[in-house]
Amino acid sequence: MSKIIIIGGGAGGLELATRLGHQYGKKGTADITLVDRNRSHIWKPLLHEVATGSLDINTDGVVYHAHAAKHCYNFQLGEFCGLNAEEKTVQLRATFDEEGNQVLPERTLSYDTLVMAIGSVSNDFGTPGVAEHCFFLDSHKQAGRFHDALLNNFLRINQQPDVDKLHIAIVGGGATGVELSAELYHVTELIKSYGMPNITASQLKISLIEAGPRILPALPDRIALAARQALVKLGVAVRENVKVQSATAEGFQTADGESINADMMIWAAGVKAPDFLSQLDAFELTRNNQIIVRPTLQSTRHDDIYVIGDCCGCEQPDGSWVPPRAQSAHQMADQVRKNIGLLRKGKPQQSYIYKDHGSLVNLSRYSTVGSLMGNLTGDNMFIEGRIARVVYMSLYRMHQIAIHGWAKAMLVIVAEKIGKVVRPKMKLH
Repeated sequence: MSKIIIIGGGAGGLELATRLGHQYGKKGTADITLVDRNRSHIWKPLLHEVATGSLDINTDGVVYHAHAAKHCYNFQLGEFCGLNAEEKTVQLRATFDEEGNQVLPERTLSYDTLVMAIGSVSNDFGTPGVAEHCFFLDSHKQAGRFHDALLNNFLRINQQPDVDKLHIAIVGGGATGVELSAELYHVTELIKSYGMPNITASQLKISLIEAGPRILPALPDRIALAARQALVKLGVAVRENVKVQSATAEGFQTADGESINADMMIWAAGVKAPDFLSQLDAFELTRNNQIIVRPTLQSTRHDDIYVIGDCCGCEQPDGSWVPPRAQSAHQMADQVRKNIGLLRKGKPQQSYIYKDHGSLVNLSRYSTVGSLMGNLTGDNMFIEGRIARVVYMSLYRMHQIAIHGWAKAMLVIVAEKIGKVVRPKMKLH
C-alpha cells in the first residue's frame, strides 16, 4: 500500500487529506497521513477574528483527530523538522506539554508521495525590535496571545475610563491589517454588554501603517479606496507612505524620525515561507523561501514531492507568480489530488493554472468590499455591502463543504447559528 504524507493542515492540506481519504483511504488502496503541530484547524483568513475573540477556536475549529477518523485518513501531531528525500522519510520533532514533559518522541515517517503544505509566516524583513515587541497572526497560539492581551487592556480601560485609552498600531495595510482594524471596533462595541460598560469606541485609537502609497496594494484601486473610506469613517488613522524602521516597547520608529506610540503592536506587513526550508537543502527556493515547483506542482528537484498553498512558488505562463491566497491553496489541492490519481494510473500529469475569482475584504459588520472576476469576460465586477458579505461568507462555506461534505457541512452551519444564540458573541476568556 502506497504512503501519502501531507505536511500542514491548513486550508489546502486539510482539503487534500479529506478528499484523498475518501478516494483511497476508505478503500484501503493508500495510507493517507496528515501532519500538523496543532491539534485543531481554523481557516487562516479568520485568524484575525480569533485574535479579537469574535471566533472561538475551541468551538469553531476542526479537531484533526476526530476529523481524520470520520474521513479515512490518519493524523500525526508533531512539528516537521527534517527531510531525507533520498530515503523518502520526514522527521517530526518531539512534542512536550506546558510543564516540559515529553508527550510524543521524535519520529521518522516514510512516504511514497509527500505533499508540502506548511503555509507561511509573517515577514518582518529583519526590522529591528519587531520580533521582540510585536504580535503576529500566523497561528492559533499567536492569535490567542493577542486576544489575552486585548482583554487585559479592556479591563484596564474599564477601570479608569477617564484616564486610559488603548492605542493599537498595525503595520501592514493588506487584507489582514485592514480586516483586523475593523474587527477591533466591532468587539469594542460588544464588550460593553459583558461587564465592561465604560468601554467606548472613543477610547480606542488604531493606526494602520502602510509603507506603500495605498492600503490593499494587491487589489484594485476601487476596492482600496472603498475600504479606506470605511476605515476612516470608523476612526482608524490610515497612515500610507510611512516606512517603519524599528520597534521598541513603546511603539514604532519611522524612517522619517517619527515615533508612533502604542500599547499593542501588530506586524502584518507581508508573508514568507518558514525559514527552516532553506536549511533542508532539498529544494529550489524563491527569495521568500517558497519552494519552486514545475507546472504540475511537483518540486523542481523531486518528482515524488508536491507543494501547495503559501509555501509554493509557482510561476504562471505569463511570468506572474501565484499569490498566497486561500483560493490558490484550494485550487492547488484539487490539482494535486488529480495528479496523484493520474500518477497512480500511469498517465501524464496536468499543469496547474491559477484562476483568479476576485478578491473580497470583510470590514466586520460594517461593510464588505471586493471584486468578482467574470468567468466569461475576464473583467472585474466591483461589489460591496450585503451582497459582498454573502459572497465573502460563501468562500468559508465552500471550505467547510470541502472538508466535511455537503450534508455534514450543512449541520455544522446550523450548529454555528444555534451557537450564536446561546453563546456570548465574543470569547471572554
